[in-house]
Amino acid sequence: MNYQETIDYLYQQLPMFSRIGKEAIKPGFANIIALCEQLNIPYQKNKYIHIAGTNGKGSVSHMLASILQTGGYKTGLYTSPHLKDFKERIRVNGVMMEEDEVVAFVAKAQSLIESLHPSFFEITVAMALYYFDKCKTDIAVIETGLGGRLDSTNIITPELSIITNIGYDHMQMLGDTLEKIATEKAGIIKPHIPVVIGEKQEETSGVFVQKAAEQQAPITFATERFQIANWQSDNHFLKVEVAIKDKTDHQAYLLDLTGQYQLKNLLTVLESCRQMQQRGWNISERHIAEGLKHVKKHTGLQGRWEVVHQHPQIVLDVAHNVNGIQELLNQLEITSYHHLHMVIGMVKDKDVDQVLKMLPPYATYYFTNAHIPRALSAEALKAKAAHYNLQGKCYSSVDEAIAEAKAHAHTNDLIVVCGSVFLVGEVSRI
Repeated sequence: MNYQETIDYLYQQLPMFSRIGKEAIKPGFANIIALCEQLNIPYQKNKYIHIAGTNGKGSVSHMLASILQTGGYKTGLYTSPHLKDFKERIRVNGVMMEEDEVVAFVAKAQSLIESLHPSFFEITVAMALYYFDKCKTDIAVIETGLGGRLDSTNIITPELSIITNIGYDHMQMLGDTLEKIATEKAGIIKPHIPVVIGEKQEETSGVFVQKAAEQQAPITFATERFQIANWQSDNHFLKVEVAIKDKTDHQAYLLDLTGQYQLKNLLTVLESCRQMQQRGWNISERHIAEGLKHVKKHTGLQGRWEVVHQHPQIVLDVAHNVNGIQELLNQLEITSYHHLHMVIGMVKDKDVDQVLKMLPPYATYYFTNAHIPRALSAEALKAKAAHYNLQGKCYSSVDEAIAEAKAHAHTNDLIVVCGSVFLVGEVSRI
């Protein structure tokens, strides 16, 4: 098989959560361990950082990878889902896995795929661990797919575990309370391995403290040591001053990820770097500053308050759950524009009504959907939105919706594309 045939084979042969939802999930580690053992992947030998959380784990993963690369470490990065290209999921020093490497791995694993019937995610995790070992990475940053306790990535023993935050998402699999969801995320906490919690939340902190105590794992909350002292934003950088516990002087950073919600992620990253320093990793203040300034350049991160057009300004953001949409609304409050145009599409298994209830009725809406089976149709989304006085028309694709929004927008209007990672992934770069 060539590359395209290989990708088609993976999509067609394997159950894929992003396409069909929870039926694709295969909880437990039997398949991933069998894949690693039979493909001679020494997943317990290599160095990792493991990241879970409801929102922010992708941004934190990319920030840390950029910092580690800046520090001279050969750095693997595994994230999901991808926006445009399957190879985005697996990078070494920011460079996507080569097509011929994907083809060679699937050829090597094909007989196992056909006997074990693993999920798409299990195969991609095995592929990432295999590739990082082959490339002899110094360290790899590994983002969980869903939850933590039963996630396929949870076979690794990391240098550091990170949990960004807890919010309501994937409740049908993780539980219907923040405590239950936190329990699933806390499953990545390992014996004696330090864990950083990004946000101290009343409903979940006790879950993490208890789990860490059971595992004798040192636990820190990022916000107990670092606080945002001041910040300002433009289209190119987020300029931030950070106050540090027991220090008089503030530390200044420039972030090329300009969404206001990156302030929370920054504190998580700074505490994570401090923990890595204590474990002997050579991460200097210069590495941190340079890494944060060039995240997009170093790692290719897209879709986080990403400005892709000016006059009118068009922004892509992968916000898709209640917490993510709230952060998006916070960003809108500090953004100047004349009129707001919202291009939105969602998937069926999200809390669609709760999201729609939050959105501003003064905006003009362009309802659409990604071309995957999980997507809620534009017509169904429009019908639900009408209950919350959100008015607009339906469009067959996100590009058509954006084109229509541009046609009706004045130069100082704002067009925001959001609601689904998969919708943002289908945007043709403008």
